[in-house]
Amino acid sequence: MEAIQQKHHLSSVIIGMEPTGHYWWNLANWLTSKGLHVVLVNPATTKRNKENRDNCQSKNDPKDALVIADVVSRGYYYEHTKQTHVFQRLRTLMSDREFWVANSVRLQNRIIRWLDIRFPEYSSVFKDWTCKRSMATLKELPTPQDLAGRSTPEIISIWKTHMQRAGGTTGTQKAAELIAQARRSVGDITVLAEAKQDFVRLITEFERITELLADIGKQLHALLEEIPMAAQLRSIKGFGPIFVAAILAGAGDLRQYAHGRQLLRKAGLNLAESTSGKRKGQIVISKRGDSSLRKYLYLATIQLIGINPIFQELHQHNVQKKHMKKQQSVFKLVGKVARILIGMVHRAETFSSEKASHLVSQAA
Repeated sequence: MEAIQQKHHLSSVIIGMEPTGHYWWNLANWLTSKGLHVVLVNPATTKRNKENRDNCQSKNDPKDALVIADVVSRGYYYEHTKQTHVFQRLRTLMSDREFWVANSVRLQNRIIRWLDIRFPEYSSVFKDWTCKRSMATLKELPTPQDLAGRSTPEIISIWKTHMQRAGGTTGTQKAAELIAQARRSVGDITVLAEAKQDFVRLITEFERITELLADIGKQLHALLEEIPMAAQLRSIKGFGPIFVAAILAGAGDLRQYAHGRQLLRKAGLNLAESTSGKRKGQIVISKRGDSSLRKYLYLATIQLIGINPIFQELHQHNVQKKHMKKQQSVFKLVGKVARILIGMVHRAETFSSEKASHLVSQAA
């Protein structure tokens, strides 16, 4: 690059790259550390521009490089900003958590499937199979055949090895229900020994991942203490530490955004419309952005609508007075949440119910 600059008498260089997978990460950071200007081009942009020059859908490395250079020259890129160490740590922890949450969900689905096949009546006794009494049962007596020949005191005695308050009225009732359901179960009893081995492995792995997630949660709580703006965001009732961690991990330092619209665009929550002449197409969200950030902004808004009185009023106003569909109102409030977050960070303020109530009066 330096040789080309000297040959053509160029004073500066912009290095453009496509952030596909993780392959660009080390190179981009190394170039940035050398003081070079690195920018990123959305893969969707290069995909849609590859036919501009030759009207051909062919794809190869030289052509990709030419397309990326052309897109950068037109200014269709965004800056590669290396986040500070604390935000990098937060992003790494949240990425780790997402991986283990996905594994936990997969395991839970497999455990539920196992119970539906081997002991379909189990859910009528324990609505939540992850509670302590249920977990003690699944570890020791997972099949109807293990339970059918037991008495209520025997089952309570087995529970006591895993929990302190195993008996009592509730314990006695649950044990009696389990025995009754086990004796009339219609669950599959073929290859029971192998099935039980599989179930033991599933339960053991589920408990291990649960402990991992609890440990990651503690690390996230400790890390949020090092980020002053995290305390500001957590002042919003219903905005839990996982939501705060996920949004800061996906967006980075919120002070770099001038307006909530930039945060929405980063998450791919900006609106896209397709119209032509008299035809008016449907308005949809673009989904061109960080999918994890998009997910947690949406889930955080759902949580606020369920818990926070201010957002409950705003949602009711949108649905009842403005006659919006509920989902339309949710996405409208996602935009309001983004603007509130950026405003709080720029003004170094915590969430104020008095100021927020002003939003409700404005909506009215």
